[in-house]
Amino acid sequence: MGKGKRNEKWTKPRHLVVRNILFAILKPYTRLKYGLKVERFRGQEKRPYLILFNHQTPFDQFFVGMAFKGSVYYLATEDIFSLGWVSSVIRYLVAPIPIKKQTTDIRAILNCIKVSKEGGTIAIAPEGNRTYSGRTEYINPSIATLARKLGLPIALFRIEGGYGTEPRWSDVVRKGKMRAYVSEVIYPEEYMQEIDEQLLEDIRIGLYVDEAKADGEFRHKKLAEYLERVIYVCPDCGLSTFESNGDTVECKKCGKRARYLPSKELCGEGYELPFRFVADWYDYQSDFMNSLNVLEYTDEPMYCEEISLSEVIPCVKKIKMSKNAVIRLYGDRIELDTEKEKLVFAYDETLAVTVLGRNKLNVYSGGKIYQIKGSKRFNALKYVHVYNRYKNIKKGDENVKFLGI
Repeated sequence: MGKGKRNEKWTKPRHLVVRNILFAILKPYTRLKYGLKVERFRGQEKRPYLILFNHQTPFDQFFVGMAFKGSVYYLATEDIFSLGWVSSVIRYLVAPIPIKKQTTDIRAILNCIKVSKEGGTIAIAPEGNRTYSGRTEYINPSIATLARKLGLPIALFRIEGGYGTEPRWSDVVRKGKMRAYVSEVIYPEEYMQEIDEQLLEDIRIGLYVDEAKADGEFRHKKLAEYLERVIYVCPDCGLSTFESNGDTVECKKCGKRARYLPSKELCGEGYELPFRFVADWYDYQSDFMNSLNVLEYTDEPMYCEEISLSEVIPCVKKIKMSKNAVIRLYGDRIELDTEKEKLVFAYDETLAVTVLGRNKLNVYSGGKIYQIKGSKRFNALKYVHVYNRYKNIKKGDENVKFLGI
């Protein structure tokens, strides 16, 4: 990178123009689509902030932008920077800050520092993932270190009702109500006196939202559709596959069905389901995986599915490698059979396995990023859980509960 490029400002006047145009368009749109009430941040003044927000819907970044005056620069995964000309347009219009998911990205940190020094406001979803359960997910402790480096006031932005309106596993938006607002501001003179652990706890408490409760109605004729993107463990069968239709989801092994109600509650059809909410099922599933010895699943695959495969060239493009590949999940590796070759991703040699969006799977191995897309019913989450369970066992941390999300 040349000297001129390095010295070029990240923040530009056109970003404010784009923000104002988007605000005018999105304010009525989000109110109609999401039943959303965004509360404007009245105490902003003319200073930059570090905005931290919990992650519930694919539109969260727009909710943030509607609450704050001026341009906001968002951290975004490499996926949106690998769409060719579309990515170039996004960079030109709003200049998001690219970050490599599930890795320590020094370049992203340096870019955040650059933006803050230029007086820009930065927004980050410190979970790094949209919630699958309706509860705020794991927050990486590094966010406290970054906040201290930037030295900006921290605005904690809470989004409530987003899981009821558009769960990560669903393709539809339900009729309901949402709220988005700044719940708290932590100023540098306050958190500079704290250790990182205390600041992290303040952030976790300020952003925590638990939607595993019947606190409203969210209506649609396809309430349970694609719940199989998150659920892969049956309380009766163990590891299984599921299929949803309308407001019901069915275990393909035992045939038991559960309904998803407008209140976000679950109920068994003809039997008593031991889970009231998806979060309860999600917790049971995580406990099941954390008690599973995945090293026993190295001879026969745990799952075998048809997928398409691409290689992601970060910040450039995606290269289609195969439209008709087969993926096999083992306790110690992932195998891919394409028309031309067989790929084996041994977990010991794999940097990370992550979920993007609703159900895309990224595998970081051999200095490359491979992206896997299955059918609409594809469950990418189980690959992440098995990979992290293996890593925990091999590190001697069998009691660690964190499974990557």
